[in-house]
Amino acid sequence: MTVPAGRWGRSHEEDHDGVEVYRPAGFDFPPARGRAWIEVRPDGTFVELAPGRADAPEPVGGTWVLGSDAGLESAPADARVADVVHAAPDRLELRRPA
Repeated sequence: MTVPAGRWGRSHEEDHDGVEVYRPAGFDFPPARGRAWIEVRPDGTFVELAPGRADAPEPVGGTWVLGSDAGLESAPADARVADVVHAAPDRLELRRPA
């Protein structure tokens, strides 16, 4: 499943059944203090941006890989992985293994 590259904001209001829902930058989010973001790179890795000082997004350290059973084989040994449940230009759904 191909994930569109770009910046995605966590739409926690839409999370369901252990799945995190993200919407692309520019989406009309309801007001929220400290919304989390991810930036998906063309190679399938991504950077997580968590609320920081003054609620400005700050990168979270570590290597992240968007994958599925097939994609996990190429993940670095120390990578944290999120499985892609759904990917469309207007909605991204991820499940992080426990």
